[in-house]
Formats: sequence, structure tokens, C-alpha cells
Amino acid sequence: MLLELNLNITILDDYFDSVRTLNCFSKVAGHNVKIWNDHTKDTDVLAERLQDTEALVLIRERTPIRTALLERLPKLKLISQRSVYPHIDVDTCTKRGVIVSSNQHAGTPSYGTAELTWGILLAAMRQIPQQMNSLQAGKWQIALGRGLRGRTLGVYSYGRIGSVIAGYGRAFGMKVHVWGREASCERARADGYSVSRSRDAFFEECDVISLHMRLVDVTRGIIKAADLARMKPTSLIVNTSRAGLIEPGALVNALRAGRPGMAAVDVYEEEPLLDTAHPLLNMPNVVCTPHIGYVGYDEFETQFNDIFDQITAYAAGKPINVVNPDVLKNGSK
Repeated sequence: MLLELNLNITILDDYFDSVRTLNCFSKVAGHNVKIWNDHTKDTDVLAERLQDTEALVLIRERTPIRTALLERLPKLKLISQRSVYPHIDVDTCTKRGVIVSSNQHAGTPSYGTAELTWGILLAAMRQIPQQMNSLQAGKWQIALGRGLRGRTLGVYSYGRIGSVIAGYGRAFGMKVHVWGREASCERARADGYSVSRSRDAFFEECDVISLHMRLVDVTRGIIKAADLARMKPTSLIVNTSRAGLIEPGALVNALRAGRPGMAAVDVYEEEPLLDTAHPLLNMPNVVCTPHIGYVGYDEFETQFNDIFDQITAYAAGKPINVVNPDVLKNGSK
């Protein structure tokens, strides 16, 4: 019978010290847990902080774990996180005997992200932040907002989150059009939604377009300047997925040109975004939030349940959700 390991666990980027307040935190009781609440991408600083770490916990993609850092972490045995992992040099982990465990939450919608998407969509269409700013400045109403009923919602990729957004649109009396890969479109048709007759028509006809794709090589920069230029001057684009889905600079330039007329974004090329001079933060037709789609107690409980289950499974000698299975053949450290 295998004895459970007592591990040195480090959790990075827990900005407001929330992880220890979660019910699932009890799953790592008995292990030595160190939590860092600040954020750094400095390799020297991270190497110092993680020198004794055996199990590293990452909160989504907040900190890149690259080869230069991994080569300075001789005690590291496991990286445990949830969702996609473009920020981890997985091949280097495999070569160094480090297991990467990541539950891909297939079939489990991120309701937190979907709700945030709908929240900033409504905020942008009704100009809620701008109206609040006016009131706080001692003024009254500033403009006419736009409603949703009867307008056309475009959902780009009908997956875990896109399908939920389509349902919200239907509940609000919107016409819902879908675009994406053929498999995505087929799922949408099966659920009774319309698929646009072409990609160009999708961008030209929708009043609101919401992006719901993972950022991988094939989707990086998939939204071009020409796509945005086809949108109506009264339309809104919403991005709570990844900034890299839109080609660099295209969104700011499109908004300045007036097509689309509005944007609501939760994601940025560089995060955390702390530059108050960033164009998106200074446009009156843009609603911005600091990548909070998944940042809520319910989402964190779900996320860290999986993360801590992966750690306890490894400690028991039975790692799960291993994304680099070759490391098991080679034998982890």
C-alpha cells in the first residue's frame, strides 16, 4: 500500500487571499502550503520563492511557467491547475519529470464567465458605467441606451459557454445566430439556433457579437480587422475569452473608426493590465473589467476542488488528469 506524501505546496497569484477561505482548502490539510498574494513574472524572484516547492498550484494563466524557470526548480514534481495551459512549457516538464495535471472541465459550463459576459453586455448596451459616472459627477442622464429584445445576438463558437450565452439571448427575446467550426454549428442547429449563411454575414448582420473560443494556435488572431470593419456602427463586440483571438491592435483601431460602435472586454494582451493610459480604458464606448469572468466564490470552489483533488491523487501515488502522460512512462521525480 502506498503511503501518502506530505508535500510542499505553493499557490501563486492569490490576489486577495481567497483560497484559504474556500471549503475545499481542507483537502490539503496536513501538507505544507505557502500562498503568495502578489504577482510577479520575474524568473529570479519566482525561482527563489519556489525553490522548495514540490507541488505548484496555478490560478489559470496568471503566471507563465517557462523553461528558464523550470530548470531552476529541482524539487518540483507536480503542477496542478484547471483549464488550458498555453502558459506552461509542458515538453520541458516532461523532460524534467514534472507531472502537469489539469482538469479540462469538459461538459461543465463556466456559469461565472457566462454571467459576467451577460453583465458587461447589458452594461455596454445600456451605458450603465457611463451613466453612473455622470451621476457621480453631479450630472443626470447623458444619452440613450439600446435594448436587447428583437436584436440579433451573434455567438462565435457554440461550446460550453457559448451555448449558455445563446440561451440567455433567447430568454431576452433576441434572435440568435451562431458561427464557428462545423461541429459547433451542428450543435447549435440541433438546439434550434440559426447558423449565419456566411462568416461575412455574421459580422454584418449581428447587433451583438460575443466570442467564446479557446486561444490555441488556430484561433490566435482569428478575428481580423476586416471582420470588425463589417460590423454595424451601432453594434457591440464582447470578449470574455482571450484578447489574442483578435489580431493585435485591430479592436482599438476598429473602435476609433466607428465599426463596431461599442466593446465590452474582460481580457487583455498583457495581464494584469495596470496601465491607466491603455486606449481601451479611455474610450467612452468601451466597458472594461479586470478578467473577472471566473473570479467568484462559486467558480473558485469548483476550480480548486479539482486542483486539490489532483494534488491528493498525486500524493496517494495515483495522479489524475495528466496532460503529459509520457512523464509517467519516464517516471516522475
